[in-house]
Amino acid sequence: MSRFRKYDGGDPLAPPVDLAEALDAIGQDVMAGYAPERAMREFLRRGGTDQAGLDELARRVAERRREILQRNDLDGTMREVRELLDRAVLAERGQLARDIALDDGDRAFRELMLDNLPTSTPAAVSELSSYDWQSSEAREAYEEIKDLLGRELLDQRFAGMKQAIEGATEEDRQAVSEMLSDLNDLLEKHASGGVTDEEFADFMDKHGDFFPEQPKDMDELLDSLAQRAAAAQRMLNSMTPEQRQELMELSQQAFGSPQLMEQLARMDANLQALRPGEDWSGSESFEGDQGMGLGDGTGALQDLAELDALADQLAQSHHGARMDDVDLDALAGQLGPDAAVAAKTLQELERALRDSGYLKRGSDGELRLSPKAMRQLGKALLRDVAERMSGRAGARETRTTGLAGEPSGATRRWEFGSTEPWDVPRTITNSVLRGGASPVRIQVDDIEVVETEARTQAAVALLVDTSFSMAMDGRWVPMKRTALALHQLVRSRFRGDDIQLIAFGRHAQVMEIEELTALDARWDKGTNLHHGLLLANRFFRKHPNAQPVLLVVTDGEPTAHLEPDGDVWFSYPPHPLTIAHSVRELDAAARLGAQTTFFRLGEDPGLARFIDSMARRVDGRMVSPELDDLGAAVVGSYLGSRGPASSYREHFGDWYGGGRGSWV
Repeated sequence: MSRFRKYDGGDPLAPPVDLAEALDAIGQDVMAGYAPERAMREFLRRGGTDQAGLDELARRVAERRREILQRNDLDGTMREVRELLDRAVLAERGQLARDIALDDGDRAFRELMLDNLPTSTPAAVSELSSYDWQSSEAREAYEEIKDLLGRELLDQRFAGMKQAIEGATEEDRQAVSEMLSDLNDLLEKHASGGVTDEEFADFMDKHGDFFPEQPKDMDELLDSLAQRAAAAQRMLNSMTPEQRQELMELSQQAFGSPQLMEQLARMDANLQALRPGEDWSGSESFEGDQGMGLGDGTGALQDLAELDALADQLAQSHHGARMDDVDLDALAGQLGPDAAVAAKTLQELERALRDSGYLKRGSDGELRLSPKAMRQLGKALLRDVAERMSGRAGARETRTTGLAGEPSGATRRWEFGSTEPWDVPRTITNSVLRGGASPVRIQVDDIEVVETEARTQAAVALLVDTSFSMAMDGRWVPMKRTALALHQLVRSRFRGDDIQLIAFGRHAQVMEIEELTALDARWDKGTNLHHGLLLANRFFRKHPNAQPVLLVVTDGEPTAHLEPDGDVWFSYPPHPLTIAHSVRELDAAARLGAQTTFFRLGEDPGLARFIDSMARRVDGRMVSPELDDLGAAVVGSYLGSRGPASSYREHFGDWYGGGRGSWV
């Protein structure tokens, strides 16, 4: 059996949500020190390039709420009653003036009564309740007042009732009175012990026309009635004392009898006892001049309550909040289908981030970027580096793996462990020569691979300064972006190379890329280059057959070194002993054959002279990139150490090997 439901918006042919932009933004925030959970929340709050975020939806909710309060006031019913009363009195005066058959004494008495009506609208309506109208038009207008009051009071508790019983007959009014009596009996029975399904069904069979929302059980009926009744009470609370007094007095004239108010008051008391959690005491301040009737005003108070609930849902401020908490139907009703589609997209985005493996929960219960997310983020950063290095915005993304050097033009048989690409024509030819043209069945012995020139394996030590000044001067995130881009390049395109990330502040330590990416800014003073070089040389000695590549990113002179007992010695300005220890380890790296590049951040001329002298001492070089170019500079220097420049210039331009000479 097929089942259909209301379409919930959005483009049914739209592709799945794109996580690239979200992951990039989350990664940037994580590198800036945010926890992944908070970073995800911040992205959902900001939204994407073409995607409204929670803040935008919350702004529209607040704007809608402000519009309701600034456009409307609660005096609509009173104004309408006043207009009907004026129309009735005017029509009656006209009839008295035209009716020549009327006794002059009677005419004078009636005119005197009309002239001396109380200024209070409720009092005037009450005083005219026993007046014998001479004008049929006046009588109809006055009867309309009583009918209007009855319909408005019912519309406060049952949405749409004002229109449903317009022009009601006495039979219709009796049906309403019977429904209210049966409803109160049902509510009181539910409060005392419960209502059976059969009793609820009997009530709905008899009075279901009064409940267009068609509640399925007693709880749904109670919820809808209590929400409306609480909104009606908040509307009453929002009125001025004068407005409230006038309404109470007028209500006694509803349908020409106080019985309706008695039934409604009984219903309100029952609902308040059954649903005390509803807001029965709140109020709002309406400042507009567009009068609302009692039913419309109650609807406006319900809208305001719904908008407040949406604002709370969009704030996502309580522990464990999720985008699934947002009521899409309410959002569509208040802001339109486009807002619901935006919120639904954010729901899918959050679900995809949690379910796709980009975020994983650690043993401590905290979310972290997974290795899959780190690879994705690294690819994005590497693409950015490639665009900067190529100098061609929109250049194609290279697919070169970097596992082999330049093709030599020759081929050889495939052997286990070969990483070179297949020579497809030679492989197919071998298969055909062996077994015929149809069908072609390739065996292992048929495969030939492209021979490449030998390429030296590299051991890359990237030393990044994590001292106080890096965080203070806004260099923390560019440093992390650089490390992640280089790590991704080595792991994805130069898999034969080894890379070690070493963070050096007051002391140095080897870090995995995930640890460095999530590292909070450190506020300890000290730049222990000596310790960092010790760890780098240890790494180089573990790879005796690889070309050592030493890359150092720093914004300060060495101010700390390790003592023989392992303690850290700190001194500012730099102590000669600290300089001597650092130079000694740098010389050791040079003896190991390390190709050294220093990346100097900042404009301190003294630092520039010091770093330049350190670089020249070991036949290295100093590069002084802008922060935005740091990643391109480091990657370019690494690529420059990888062999023939022509194999990388096609994809990365001339950003190494002297191509960006202004850096040096």
